[in-house]
Amino acid sequence: MPVSPSSPAGARPGAVPETAAAVWRVITTMYEAYSAGDRARIDACLDPEATVWDSGTAGLLFGKPDLDRVREGRPTGGVGPVEIRLEPYGQVVDVFGDIAVLRFWLRVDFAPDPSAGELCPELVRNTAVLRQGVDAGWRIVHLHEDVQQPGGLPLGDH
Repeated sequence: MPVSPSSPAGARPGAVPETAAAVWRVITTMYEAYSAGDRARIDACLDPEATVWDSGTAGLLFGKPDLDRVREGRPTGGVGPVEIRLEPYGQVVDVFGDIAVLRFWLRVDFAPDPSAGELCPELVRNTAVLRQGVDAGWRIVHLHEDVQQPGGLPLGDH
């Protein structure tokens, strides 16, 4: 398993703790919504024109129409390992006026497979760029996912 991030979690100079917490809350809200299957709540965290380097897609996604196309093409229940927990952690936040740059890790845990036993977690290194809108809310304008350890494989295979 790759080593966990070595940098301390928190805000770097230029991000007061309250702002760093507000930026981080966008990410945690997005993953809570994902776990709940609440697409509208996920979309509320994203700028409609956001670009995304999705870990499961080769090309850069441009805006909600591209994201929806990829979402519709994903396998539905019963195919592949079952995600049981997503945990974003290790956040580092910089804020430059109405722009925030956030780096963090995401750990995805899977239910044991009846035939293979325990499955290794997926570890994803992420960078998000957020912009603060006129409503003072932060929205993701770019998200870059980078799988460092593929998950869902039997522990012995990894």
